[in-house]
Amino acid sequence: MPATGYSLRAQFVETLTHFKRPDVPLWVVFRNTLAVVLPLGIGLATGYTDVGLGIGAGALDTMFSDQPGPYRQRMRWLLLATLAAGVAALLGFTIGGQVLPMLLATAAFGFCGGMLVVFGTDAARVGMTSMILLVIAAATPIDPRNALLAALLIACGGLLLTLFAVAAWPLQRYLPERHALAGVYAGLASLARQPAVDEDNPALTDAMTTLQHTLLGRDRAHGRAMEAFTVLLELAERIRLELTAISALHADPVAHAAYRDDVAKVLDAIAQALETSEPPLQAQRALQALRNNTRDPQGRLGTHLRALDGQLGAAARNANWAGSRGELRAAAAETRLPRALQSSSTWAVLRANLTPRSMAFRHAVRTAACLSAALLASRLLNLPHGYWLPMTTAIVLRADFAATFNFGLLRVVGTVLGLVLTTALLRLTPDSPWAHLALMALLCMAFRWLANAHYGIAVAALTGTVVILLSYDGVNSGVAVADRVVNTVLGCGMAMTAYLIWPTWERGRARGAFAEMLDAYASYLRALAAPERREAQRETRSLARTARSNAAASLERMRAEPGTPRSLLELARGLFANGNRLARTAMALEALGNESTPRVADFDRFVATCADAVQSIAAALRGQRVPDDLPDLRALQQGVAAAVEGSSDTAHGEALVQLSDRLTNNINTLAHVLRKMR
Repeated sequence: MPATGYSLRAQFVETLTHFKRPDVPLWVVFRNTLAVVLPLGIGLATGYTDVGLGIGAGALDTMFSDQPGPYRQRMRWLLLATLAAGVAALLGFTIGGQVLPMLLATAAFGFCGGMLVVFGTDAARVGMTSMILLVIAAATPIDPRNALLAALLIACGGLLLTLFAVAAWPLQRYLPERHALAGVYAGLASLARQPAVDEDNPALTDAMTTLQHTLLGRDRAHGRAMEAFTVLLELAERIRLELTAISALHADPVAHAAYRDDVAKVLDAIAQALETSEPPLQAQRALQALRNNTRDPQGRLGTHLRALDGQLGAAARNANWAGSRGELRAAAAETRLPRALQSSSTWAVLRANLTPRSMAFRHAVRTAACLSAALLASRLLNLPHGYWLPMTTAIVLRADFAATFNFGLLRVVGTVLGLVLTTALLRLTPDSPWAHLALMALLCMAFRWLANAHYGIAVAALTGTVVILLSYDGVNSGVAVADRVVNTVLGCGMAMTAYLIWPTWERGRARGAFAEMLDAYASYLRALAAPERREAQRETRSLARTARSNAAASLERMRAEPGTPRSLLELARGLFANGNRLARTAMALEALGNESTPRVADFDRFVATCADAVQSIAAALRGQRVPDDLPDLRALQQGVAAAVEGSSDTAHGEALVQLSDRLTNNINTLAHVLRKMR
């Protein structure tokens, strides 16, 4: 896509050709497929095909609630998806033959399901599952007694999937936490090998945020092993800060490269120990080699090297205690998710979003109206397998234009591709229920594995999976594929039309997202101005990471929207890039604050003034005005330089001067970007 402006053709081509690396572990693919195929196979073998079909369909519909994370979190979302599927199916089976009650039900489920986006992707999946099961069940209304039995079978499919997803819990209780930590330490090893700081992208931002929520979120486990994980999380933060500070010092390139490589070997060994839950013997050997190869430099570089050495040693020790096999040898204070990151109450979040200004509210209204219209159209037109029309609408219609466009396009292309693929495969496969079951298992595995890599190819596999599944219910496979193509095209068209009639363009919300990012950076700086407030520093650092991720997502959505003003896109890019540089400087400042050398009061006051300046820039961005009320940071910085000239620690004084210069430059550049766009 062009660097500026919007091109429909470029967006079209990028959507079709963009292929990410599959990120779903193969054991997850296998267990999800087994939950779909096993009940159907048992049903075929025992003569209860309908029972196996119902359970398999329930597992297929709740499959995507099986996401990475702690076992408690995984089980909670799977059980919620199972409950939503069962209730929606019961309602659909019961009132599916009555048009007016069904329209009211689709409107209610569409609105509630759309509002769930305020609670994140996992909650949105639960809402989508309920909408899909409602319209599918409504296509075959039955009497209340049989409706209850059918809904229970679908719920049993979700429960079976849940059982498979958490089956390893007693044996590998801390596996998700260990894998998350191992990923971050492997990322730290990659960061250590980098010859210089990447100014445009603070390292491991998203990975650290995910790890913090995995370890310390509402579904966290308790016990001594979790205390070790908590220590390792904080050590990862400290190691990242020290690596950033060391890279910024521009030490001797040859010696620095050798040192970084030795550090990376230690971090890789720690990651391997966490991954395998084995004692970190290799990490300890690598750490000893690092110490043997490292001289003891003086000055500021020596301070950071010694701090990093201590942190690596602590990480290697705690890696030996992490997991159910290990024992924590030193008591650690119980740590919770920082207060600033804890979720507000459910009702408070919903009340805050029950306004037309909310993206979630607008999405909920769009979903309710579109789902009801799609159901009504399928009934009025008497479309064969018409439930695919509202089902496609529910799947395709997203809270932003880019996702709606991409999912719609890929679903149409994938369905057509699935038509060709399924027709060819069924011709090549022996006409046997067991052969078809084996083919369905392969297609289901491909769908689960590729869904996050290329949705279009995954939909092609899903089309074959559903067509074969329906064939066990007596639906002709050729007719089913053709009907699916027609309904998919109509459903995608309705979703896009609904979005264009009442859109929620990212360009209307982008300034707020970037202002929140700057506010978070200001809070981080304000906490750094008080070195004794270590807990506040950790909380505001985490908030800054989250705000940066939100701003990055906003920028990406704007880039994929038609009609985004070029000037706004350039403003967002400028604020994002220079905000990242400010974050880097703040991280280096936090690393400096952990040294034993006393801080200079004038410098801390200067940092507090810088925080106020960033806050003023954020306010100006929200108000779409020029930030004219900023203090003269350059003059204040020169005052700081003069104040530290007489410092007894020359290296520390030089570090303060350098950081104050970087802060001044970062903030003045942010103000310049905003003024230029005006």
